[in-house]
Amino acid sequence: MIAKWLSGLMEAKLPQPRAGMAAVEMTKVSKTYFTGAGEFEALKGIQLSVKAGEFVAVVGKSGSGKSTLINMITGIDRPTGGEVWISGMPVHTLNENQIAVWRGRTVGVVFQFFQLLPTLTVMENVMLPMDFCGMYSRTERPARALALLELVGVREQAHKLPANLSGGQQQRVAIARSLANDPPLLVADEPTGNLDSRTATSVIDFFQELAAGGKTILMVTHDNDLARRSGRIVTVYDGQILPDGDRECASRD
Repeated sequence: MIAKWLSGLMEAKLPQPRAGMAAVEMTKVSKTYFTGAGEFEALKGIQLSVKAGEFVAVVGKSGSGKSTLINMITGIDRPTGGEVWISGMPVHTLNENQIAVWRGRTVGVVFQFFQLLPTLTVMENVMLPMDFCGMYSRTERPARALALLELVGVREQAHKLPANLSGGQQQRVAIARSLANDPPLLVADEPTGNLDSRTATSVIDFFQELAAGGKTILMVTHDNDLARRSGRIVTVYDGQILPDGDRECASRD
């Protein structure tokens, strides 16, 4: 079953991306969930454009639609209506195999709870996306993994299991893993939620460096102080993106 699935991924061909588009372009995106209690509209006609190299913080109270918005951008979920274009790729039109291939090559995802595989070493965790997508040769992968661990400051932990690292070190490994295939887009969902303030600040410092180097970064956060260190703040409220002047109203609601 796994071999058949992997074979399907290898055969999945992606359409040619449309040139000249923003890093993220969402047009009239809506998302409705159908539950036993009835319909719930999580996103309502979202319009969002993010340029390449922008560092954007996505803020809003719990249940506002932040995670659903991010799931549309990463292809984890599909819109009920509207279009999602990432670097010219029409993500809303891709099938499951195409999305898996596209995401592995194009989007690095950083989670709040690290999501490192406990039985693999730190270096093996970072190499996993390269193995999955067939990126770089087998001889290149270990060296690249070590270089990324050096970049985030935990190279000396390369041969340890994740359980032997602190929370801050595990998050750094997770960031290194998200960069394994050199994706143009990095999406971080509450990446500092389980970190102390000093470590959280260092993570934001690193995100700023990545953005300065051309990476596009979208970060969901509840921390307004960290959000203000991004280049731009997008506020989600009741499934919609608010104009800049309405941020304070949303934060007090």
